[in-house]
Amino acid sequence: MTQETIQIEGKTYINAEQNPIPEWPAVVNEQPQPTLTLKDNDIFLVTDSLGNIAGSLQDDCNSSMGLFCRDTRFLSRLELQIEKRTPVLLSSTADKGFGLTVLCTNPRIENHLSPDTLGIKRELMLNGALFSEIEITNYSTEAVSFQISLSLNADFVDLFEVRGYGRPKRGQLLRNLAIIGDKKPVEELLTVGAGNNEIEKEFANYITPLSQDEELILAYLGLDNKLMESRIRFDHRRPDYLKGYTAIWNMNLQPHQTEIIGYRLQMFINNRPASVINPPVTLTQAKAAESQEEQLWTHESTHIRSDKNTFNEIIERAEEDLYILRQTFGKNTALSAGVPWFSTLFGRDSIIAASQTLMLNPKLARDTLQILAEYQGKKDDEWRDEQPGKILHEIRYGEMARCEEIPHTPYYGTVDATPLWLMLYAEYFAWTNDKELLEELWPNALAAMEWIDRNCQQTGYLSYDRQSKRGLDNQGWKDSGDCIVDRQGKRATGPIALSEVQGYVYAAKIRLAEIARLKKRLDLADRWQEDARNLKQRFNRDFWVEDLDFCALALDGEGKPVDSITSNPGHCLQLGIFELEKAHSVAERLRAPDMFNGWGIRTLSSKSPAYNPMGYHIGSVWPHDNSLIAIGLRSLGLVEQAIEIGEGLLDMTRVQAYKRPPELFCGYERQDNNRPVRYPVACSPQAWATGSIFQLLQMMVNLVPDAPNNCLHIIDPTLPERINKISLSNLKIGNTILDLEFERSGNTTACRVAKKRGNLRVVIEA
Repeated sequence: MTQETIQIEGKTYINAEQNPIPEWPAVVNEQPQPTLTLKDNDIFLVTDSLGNIAGSLQDDCNSSMGLFCRDTRFLSRLELQIEKRTPVLLSSTADKGFGLTVLCTNPRIENHLSPDTLGIKRELMLNGALFSEIEITNYSTEAVSFQISLSLNADFVDLFEVRGYGRPKRGQLLRNLAIIGDKKPVEELLTVGAGNNEIEKEFANYITPLSQDEELILAYLGLDNKLMESRIRFDHRRPDYLKGYTAIWNMNLQPHQTEIIGYRLQMFINNRPASVINPPVTLTQAKAAESQEEQLWTHESTHIRSDKNTFNEIIERAEEDLYILRQTFGKNTALSAGVPWFSTLFGRDSIIAASQTLMLNPKLARDTLQILAEYQGKKDDEWRDEQPGKILHEIRYGEMARCEEIPHTPYYGTVDATPLWLMLYAEYFAWTNDKELLEELWPNALAAMEWIDRNCQQTGYLSYDRQSKRGLDNQGWKDSGDCIVDRQGKRATGPIALSEVQGYVYAAKIRLAEIARLKKRLDLADRWQEDARNLKQRFNRDFWVEDLDFCALALDGEGKPVDSITSNPGHCLQLGIFELEKAHSVAERLRAPDMFNGWGIRTLSSKSPAYNPMGYHIGSVWPHDNSLIAIGLRSLGLVEQAIEIGEGLLDMTRVQAYKRPPELFCGYERQDNNRPVRYPVACSPQAWATGSIFQLLQMMVNLVPDAPNNCLHIIDPTLPERINKISLSNLKIGNTILDLEFERSGNTTACRVAKKRGNLRVVIEA
């Protein structure tokens, strides 16, 4: 039967279902392998510790693995085998974040290869494409012959499919006709190794030699008629042939001879590169490009070091993770929220992370403000939960978004991103005195405040109520479906007014009033200050639960307090919305044993009927949540309590892989010999978890910048007992660059200005 061909972008394909290619057998591993994550700008890769992506991604352990760009999996299989066996892992590291190095060897191959005969060094690297080199050395005293295979495939599924969203219909997987060769005599297919000849016969119709410049192409035609391709170009020693989508090398190595095989995989959508990064040609060039870019990032950033190696390792890891989490959106760069599930722009996450890292590099905040202003809501659109002036929640670029199966184009279902954007707008100005950006974004600030005021008209509080049928039920930072519960564990119904969101609104009003005065808009300044005073009065009346002597999590749709004990009110401690006595009551309650587990404050009291130490927002511990609370405790003068939280989080981070704080961890109590319990699918690296390291440092040294008035206040700096010295070099406040040194002696921490380039006044207050 004649097969129907499809002509797209100058290439000829057939529907994969018309000509299924047999799958090269995967090696089944009974034990789940730990995964490693690489990221570079808008590409990320998740593999096992061998650098493999298993042949089957059906089980939970493997389902998140793959090579992703623009919310699409461009590689779902990447499996290196020796004689159809998995190599034996010796060591692997993804220490740099954008590159992976694996050392491995061969298993015993009966009557063929003794164990540990081969030394195999495998490198994978991201820089606008996936680069790989595999260096194979024969360490025996005799010549050896063996087969190396590399199986590749791509399912091109949308990231939301990987996360479990169902789809009634998908596009077509395509076969490039070049992969389907003429049938060859079986004798030509037999390999020199110990392989199963029945397997070889199965590929009789699918053996393809590759010409010098020929690529292996994996392709998919989406429901929106966009052609997605993974184009693999082999270099160094090219494969002897392909068997389906498996590259085969028949190796003959003399004693201590080394062979190198390699490839570059670049992703395309409609014949255009999918990534915004223009890739180089070779892995060596990719390394050089990444190294140069990282050096530039380091040169622009504050250099932070202490006298303790472990703390320095945590800082260095956080600096590198922020570098790899940066992602280009249009002309600017912001932090993507986290890998693997949230590797894109999020309003709330990107804003908080930018605020946390102002002391490291204020340019992140500038770019974040501009990007989010560009996407600011312009119309009423229920499908996307969009309203004029509203700041987005999340943007996606995959097929499901393009086909409007999900509303993320972008999606605006967040109640807190808009006041948080206003807070960052004011905070960035305090650090930089960037009057140009202040003017540029003033119309956006007015639109954001108008959105808040419209939303607050009915109840006086900023609340959320889902409009989109595929949107989020809960639209604060705790956005899982089961987290807004009262003291009986019963879920609240909306519209929901969260406690911390009212604190954000209060802070936004107070801070924007100061900017309005600077701009001679006294009408706005007076109105916003009056709004803030009235909000504070109502908030302390309506949200306070007298018998608990604590602040409610929220008000429900009937205006009744959602009266569970949670971490949310802790965000308000630094914002000034609490009456002082109530603030101290909240601070004390958060440190009770049912909330503070020894490493951090839980999201929900362990005494709640809804408490689950493994629950995403109902008993787990989040580093960013805790760093915000620590800053609040410090603002109340509760320095020892703030330091205790900081030390708990640093202790937790010290025992993590690569000394990298995870998105969250389980809420189990800290005891003498136990370790923090990992949350199974936590993002790592994750932006505001990484940012919490710098926010904790800010809590310790307590910098209060006032760049518009050319001043920096350093108020009662306090280093924890384990750290004696901290230095900040290349710190930028306004137009001045500072080097500061902090040194602890007993219970006192002294600060010295080691170097100053500029005329900033530095006021050190004990």
